[in-house]
Formats: sequence, C-alpha cells, structure tokens
Amino acid sequence: MRLRALLDTDALGLRLLGGEDELDRTVRGVMTTDLRDPSRYLSGGELVLTGLAWRRDAADSEPFVQILVGAGVTAVAAGEAELGHVPEDLVKACARHRLPLFAVSESVAFATITEHVVRQVSGERAGDLAAVVDRHRRMMTSGPAGGGPDVVLDLLGSDLDLGAWVLSPTGRLVASPRVGGPALPADVCARLAAEHLAATRSGRRAPHRVTVGTTTYSLFPVRGTGKAAATARDVRETVLSEWLLAVEADAGDWAEERLDLLHGVTQLIAVERDRRESARTVRRRLAQEVLELVQAGAAPAEIAARLRVAAPVLLPGLGAAPHWQVVVARVEWDGADGEDTAGGPVAQALLEEILVGPPAAGSEHADRIAVAHTGGEAVALVPLPAVSSEHDGSESGVVAEALLEAVRVPLTAGLNDDGRLTLGVSAAVHSAEGLRGALEEARHARRVAAARPGRVCAAGHQELASHVLLLPFVPDDVRRAFTARLLDPLRDYDRRHRAELIPTLEAFLDCDGSWTRCATRLHLHVNTLRYRVGRIEQLTSRDLSRLEDKLDFFLALRMS
Repeated sequence: MRLRALLDTDALGLRLLGGEDELDRTVRGVMTTDLRDPSRYLSGGELVLTGLAWRRDAADSEPFVQILVGAGVTAVAAGEAELGHVPEDLVKACARHRLPLFAVSESVAFATITEHVVRQVSGERAGDLAAVVDRHRRMMTSGPAGGGPDVVLDLLGSDLDLGAWVLSPTGRLVASPRVGGPALPADVCARLAAEHLAATRSGRRAPHRVTVGTTTYSLFPVRGTGKAAATARDVRETVLSEWLLAVEADAGDWAEERLDLLHGVTQLIAVERDRRESARTVRRRLAQEVLELVQAGAAPAEIAARLRVAAPVLLPGLGAAPHWQVVVARVEWDGADGEDTAGGPVAQALLEEILVGPPAAGSEHADRIAVAHTGGEAVALVPLPAVSSEHDGSESGVVAEALLEAVRVPLTAGLNDDGRLTLGVSAAVHSAEGLRGALEEARHARRVAAARPGRVCAAGHQELASHVLLLPFVPDDVRRAFTARLLDPLRDYDRRHRAELIPTLEAFLDCDGSWTRCATRLHLHVNTLRYRVGRIEQLTSRDLSRLEDKLDFFLALRMS
C-alpha cells in the first residue's frame, strides 16, 4: 500500500510533519519499537511506529533516523502521548534524510494503525498471489508444465509467509515447499490426516483447525474433479481418497479473500491429483489383466508374457525380471451386504496410497504399484528388484506390520465406527507359476487379519506357518465354549478378589514358564507368583508344568 493511502484514512488520525514528496512510497509491513537501534528487526519497507521512549535528548534523533534509513524503512509515525508533541529535532533529522514523518494523536492506538496496515498489505499480497495461482492453474490444466503443487506451496511461503504441505488420507507427504520450508515429521502428518478424516466424517465445515504441540494448523480438503470423485457414493468413500492441504496458521479469523485464495490453491492441487489418478490407469489395467489371467487358471507362460509387459512400466530401466508380492485389501462398512462390491474401488485407491513411497528425487511419481479390484476386494501387484540367490520369502519387501503402523492412526479415524480395512500380504515369488499361490496366500492372510479386533488390521505370510492360521476358522460357538471353560473361572475369581490371575497367566506363558523372569516382569516375589499359578491350576484343574495345558491356555488367551 502507499503512504498516501494512510494519510487519507481519517480513522487513523495521522498528520504529516515532513516528506510530502515521498507519499508514493510503498509500505510492505509495520513495526512498533522504542529501541535505540532496531535494525536487526527490520527488513525494509516498514512503517515504524515509535513512542519516543528511546529519545533522552535532542542528540538522539539523528543517529536513530540514520539507522532507519540504512535499514530501508519507508516512513516513521511518532506518538504524541509521551511528550505531548513530536520534537523538532526529530522532524529536522527526518527532513535531512528525506524520511517521511507522521504524528500519531494520543487518542489513536498503535494497534489500530498496525491492524489497518497488516490488513491492507495482506489483502494486496493475496490478490497478487491469487493472480499467480490462477495463471498456474491454467498451465497445469493443460499439462505438467506448471511445475506441480510444490511451486504453489513455494508461493504461499514467499508471498504470504504460510508454511503449507499436501498430505494423502494415509498421512503420506505428497508435496512440500521446495525452498525454505520446514520438514513435517511423519507423526505430525499422521495426526493431521487423522484429524482431517475425523472432522470430515463428522460433517464439520472446513477448514478444520488442529493444534499439535504449540503449533496450530488449518486443514483444507483437496477434492478431486475426476471420475472417481463424481461416482463416489457418500462421504465415507470420498474421505478415504481425497488429499488435504495443511497450512501452518489459524484460519479462524481470516478474511474471506484469503479463504477464497486457499480454496483456489486446493482447486489447483486437485488438478494435479486428477492428473496422477489418470497416470495410474495403465498400471491398473495391467494389474487387472494379470489378475484375470491368474483367476481364470491361464497357463504360466501366458501370465509370464503379461508380466514381461508390466515390468518395464512398473520398474523402468530394470534389467532382469522382477520378483513379485501380492497385497490384498478389503474395505467393509457396517450394515453392508456381505457381497457388496462398492468397497472395491475405495480399497483400490487406499491400497495405492498405502503402498506408495515418498516422492523420489527427480521422478514425477514414486508409486509404481499396479492395483486392480474385483468385487469388493483390491489386489496389488508389487514388483521387487530381483537378486541372484534363491528366496525363501524373507527378502525385503512389503511387511504387513510396517504397512499397518504407517496408516493405522489416520485410517482408524477415517473409518470411524462403521468401517473396517483388512490387509493380507504374500511372500515374494519369482516366477509366473508362483503368482496364483501368492494371491491365495495374500487372501488367506487377509482373512486371518479380518478375524482380529480393530478397524485396521493386517497379516503377513509369516503368520500362515503358525497356529494363528487356524484360529480364525474355528466356529464362534466352539471358540466361546473353549475359552469360557478355561478362562471364566479365572475371570470370576479376579472380579471377586482382584487377584490378577489372567495377567499373571499371560506373563507366565510369555516368559516360557520361567519363574524368575515372570516374577521380575510382574515385580513380584517368586513365592507370590507360585501362589498365583497354584491358584490358577486349582481353579481350572490344569497343570502348567505340562506342555499340553500350557498350549490350551495360550490358545484360549489368543481367542478371547
């Protein structure tokens, strides 16, 4: 804004004491100070407000003005409350250095001037940035030449001093400022994604304000405009696929102009979201073709030929044929029919987000995962770089527990109390012949995960070589009868006497029957532990020195 505009604003009550020829200077900020040397806090272009507490005598005015001029200050406004007037020595010093000087009536608070300047400057900068954002949107609509969302985040930082990041619904960092932007820790990303999903599911109006530690963020949804967004049935589906823009600021008192600007930014990012969605079309089609061949019992040679087509798309530049893992996911909503297929596309979009890694330096996308869906189930074909040695399924790749931990917090919030996500992960296979078995293994692992409590559950191939494989398929009435026969006497005793027999039994089995280790873990004397174990044996007519009885207790605890 111009100095002339300040002088013309009657509510500010400013009087010009010198510098009439300099009123077309631009004000880029405001600072209040009574320091004798405020240079370290000045960056140029400010209107400096001062109450003159720095002035002890007339000799102080000249060095003070020299410091302001050297820092590139636009003008000075001196308050009259301290001395009842602006001293003549300050007027002359400002005139010598061609620094405009205003007098501020004691009836006008510095805060009033500050608020006015900040509002005007912020609005003008937002208007300039809005024009840039609009131009950038047009560029990105016609292709990637606009530079992607990172460029817009840089603009928000440089022009509006706003730190901003784009996150996926799983808490993955999609885009961040390229220059000068602070890193956003993974736990903060997960927390922001969870808060956004929960707020959206509850129907609260955006932007959603969240405080993490001492920092407040405002969360804006990035709603796609493509086919997926148009065909989603309700908020339960869209919330699990849309990105969000996290801004390090409290938008609660923002003007409508700034909110409109951020809405424009989300529309711009939505263009990139839709473009990346379109880029996945080829990989989805490849996965669908492979899945259909595997399910139809096609010859391994035919499947291998299709995999050879897929490999260069998923792992460009790879010399040897990759190994493969299969990941299966299903999203189910309470009250839906068991044969409901609507969750397939949602599971597909979620699985793509879950499996994608952080953006690789210099690459347009880091996600090279092919995901298909059939019925209500999504199936991912994950390529792994091949190595020369034979494999036993233990090589690096997708690990179920790591997969789960990465998304548990945000997705539990997104699924709320009426949805479930279950995942199953196969071992790696290194031929087309093994792909059918990997698919069945992943599906079986997902069924194991589905038998567990919780809104987000996963199981891996390692668990299929364990007793865990059998537990989900024991009929419910048999499970209940078995656990009741063994554990109900202990639960009843604990309720009456607060004896903690169940926790003692769990710790004893977890310590492989070691009296010393178990007593140490429970902070008990060994004799107290022996008394508790004896009481368990008395109540259940079992002997915890026998392997068979230990196994029965172990299974009962796992099924309870």
